[in-house]
Amino acid sequence: MRPKKILFLAIAVSAMVSGCKKSFLETEPSERLSTLQYRNAVKQDPSLNVATLRGLYTAMYTDGIGGTTADDDFGQKGIDIYTDMLCSDMVLGGLNYGWYADLTEYTATINFTTNENYIPWRYFYRLIYGANNIIDGIVDTDPSLENELNKAIMGQAKAMRAYAYFYLSQLYIPEYGDGSTKVLPIYSTAKGEGNHPKSTTKEVYDLVISDLTEAVNLLTGAAARTGKEQVDVNVAKGLLCYALGARGTPADWAQIVTLTQDIIDEYPATSPAATVLLPGQTVAANPAAGFYDVNTPSWMWGVDVTKAMGVGLLSFWGQVDYFSYSYASAGDYKNIDNGLWAAMRPDDIRRLQFRASNPQMPWYKFFDPGRKAQGQAQPFTTDLLYMRSDEFYLLNAEAKARTGQDLAAVGVLENFLGGGKRLTDVGYLTGLSGQPLLNEIYFQTRAELWGEGKSYLAMKRNKATTKRGNNHLSFAGQTFAYNDPKLTFSIPQAEILNNPNLDK
Repeated sequence: MRPKKILFLAIAVSAMVSGCKKSFLETEPSERLSTLQYRNAVKQDPSLNVATLRGLYTAMYTDGIGGTTADDDFGQKGIDIYTDMLCSDMVLGGLNYGWYADLTEYTATINFTTNENYIPWRYFYRLIYGANNIIDGIVDTDPSLENELNKAIMGQAKAMRAYAYFYLSQLYIPEYGDGSTKVLPIYSTAKGEGNHPKSTTKEVYDLVISDLTEAVNLLTGAAARTGKEQVDVNVAKGLLCYALGARGTPADWAQIVTLTQDIIDEYPATSPAATVLLPGQTVAANPAAGFYDVNTPSWMWGVDVTKAMGVGLLSFWGQVDYFSYSYASAGDYKNIDNGLWAAMRPDDIRRLQFRASNPQMPWYKFFDPGRKAQGQAQPFTTDLLYMRSDEFYLLNAEAKARTGQDLAAVGVLENFLGGGKRLTDVGYLTGLSGQPLLNEIYFQTRAELWGEGKSYLAMKRNKATTKRGNNHLSFAGQTFAYNDPKLTFSIPQAEILNNPNLDK
């Protein structure tokens, strides 16, 4: 295992990795097609779009995709760890190797030279460039989308571009505000790339919501996907829910009620058996338990990891799971905030996902089923989770509460928590309304989705203030508002150096 080395971005290489140039998205230009070459190649062989789309999905779990050799650079699940730590629900429990130390100490986000600011920027703009190439290629060859395969590919490419811009909007923008603040460069085509200035928050959200709305339309009725790593209509609806919720107009929340209900009608909630391996229970006695199997019925979007993929130490499992060859098993524990854990009711089975004593690792939630310390050797085969239905049961309750349907929102919570056997007694929910009801839904979102990268999105959506528990190594007991600069990433140095139009 490697100690962390802060990799400052040298001016000598920054031209290659600038976020506002094609070269930013091409670390090996000699091995990639130029935009013009790509379009010409697609005209000769339309199946190239399929391969490029597959590459986008692969990029989501590829180590180094954020342009560094750092052990926290491995795509979406790396971002999920970042965000759970920024909102303080995930605790870094050791400093033996130094990964995440600057992030949890809130020194990384406010220093534009650090990898932590650079990795997400580089990762998401690479996805945007790839998605744009697919979109442009289809527009050039089948503008009316007469081919059903092209229609499905376009829907997925639009969803992937929107997914990337949505996360950029969450990570690099403190809040939506009035929408007029200039925040991020928008690239809606790979043609004629150049240095773009910042667009406004409204313009970014308009693109995201437009792309996802179109993706839903294009993917409705499409042929079934061949694997859960691919975006389908329900994943696109889920992403649209998040984007609408982040913008948060009354019309947005009304639409979320409908979209989340569509998802709920398609997917069951995670069963009690799958939610936790009870302490003392064996995997053989409860094979459904644990968040490591993409075939879990509630999983909507995730990756069926195989040995051939080469997923190892530089991964979610390599950072979080005590039962894999990991930093967590070597002393750099990833624990639940003990204030959050203590706030769970005594009858809440999700309390049992974590060790009751320090370190409060997710021993009974995220684990290799062999359950031996460092037992899962590289390459790993435990699967990766991006999205599950439970997110939308909770968002459905939140949307109903925000549209004046408090009684219906309480009913959703009662069914999810009580009917879902997470709690044995849900009587305390009766009569909740207004802000106390929204607070309860926010808390249940954090409790349900710990370690899955969704608490940060909920924090910003709820404009919440978080308080660190006393098991944090820094700022224990202190509070931070959702729009504190320390909780939002800075546009990285490479972008600022190489984009003279950024602030025009």
